[in-house]
Amino acid sequence: MARAVFLDRDGVLTRERSDYVKKPEELEILPGIYEPLREIREKGFRIVIVTNQSVIGRGLTTHEEMGRIHEKLRFELERQGCTVDAIYYCPHVPSEGCDCRKPEPGMIIRAASDLGIDRSRSWMIGDKEIDLEAARRAGCRGIRVLTNSDQLANAVHIILSTEDSGLQAGGS
Repeated sequence: MARAVFLDRDGVLTRERSDYVKKPEELEILPGIYEPLREIREKGFRIVIVTNQSVIGRGLTTHEEMGRIHEKLRFELERQGCTVDAIYYCPHVPSEGCDCRKPEPGMIIRAASDLGIDRSRSWMIGDKEIDLEAARRAGCRGIRVLTNSDQLANAVHIILSTEDSGLQAGGS
């Protein structure tokens, strides 16, 4: 089974906005993410984005518009030589009590099942405690970075250093 790095979107790969990303023009890729993503891929990890997008449940955008936002994200990543295996998003508001909204592990579990990923050998990089909690609940290790920072490279370095030293990911 494959190993993966699951990534939160807003605040880790793209700029988190207080008014949410509602259309493609509002999506801003953070600087410094391309090289770490290429490095993850070169080391044999699958790359999966898992993101809470209550902006849909709040009625501020639609599934179709979210599709266009993610098309733009994929296009910009691919232009820089980065490919993403999948993007999973939860459209629900927190009060809906779904099993996919982080900190619930539903998106990670579903992605792992869909893509043949060994969760015990996988990692989650996020900027909030709910990302780390979702990782724990799914059986992955988690690394937290500061929101809208350039810390993705540091997180990737930690993952690759841990993997190179022969340690297995499991729990956190």
